[in-house]
Amino acid sequence: MGDDDIGSIQDESFARATHATASSYPPERRLTASQLAGYLDRRAFAVIGSARPDGRPHAAMSAYTRRGTCFWLPTVAGSIRERNARAHPWLTMTVAEGDREEHVAVLIEGPVVIVPLDEVPADIRGTVGDWAQAWLRLDAARVFSYASQGVLPG
Repeated sequence: MGDDDIGSIQDESFARATHATASSYPPERRLTASQLAGYLDRRAFAVIGSARPDGRPHAAMSAYTRRGTCFWLPTVAGSIRERNARAHPWLTMTVAEGDREEHVAVLIEGPVVIVPLDEVPADIRGTVGDWAQAWLRLDAARVFSYASQGVLPG
């Protein structure tokens, strides 16, 4: 899967979006497929949102590694995020930088699976060292992006 795949998911997401969502992310402010891929690949951390078993929200920072439309999230065994993913296998992910009139934001959401450590590709495991005891793989189903004028990534 290449850069165009993440861009295609974004195109499909905006095509299905409500008027309110689409108007909040005008086409001229959306990242192109190559800008989106480049931005996500140069970043290393995101805020991950999940739902606790009782439905209350949970948010926490996480490192991530992108491969196409999959996002690999390291965690420790038994973490709240891992338990939440077991109860509700869907996550949100926010990658953002900047403030006010100079910011970029990418919102990603999709189903998540808990991948046994021995099934995680070696190149993914190597991105964070040996502390990760479990990995979550978020498969992007919806992608939205926005960049303030003049701060579009290359």
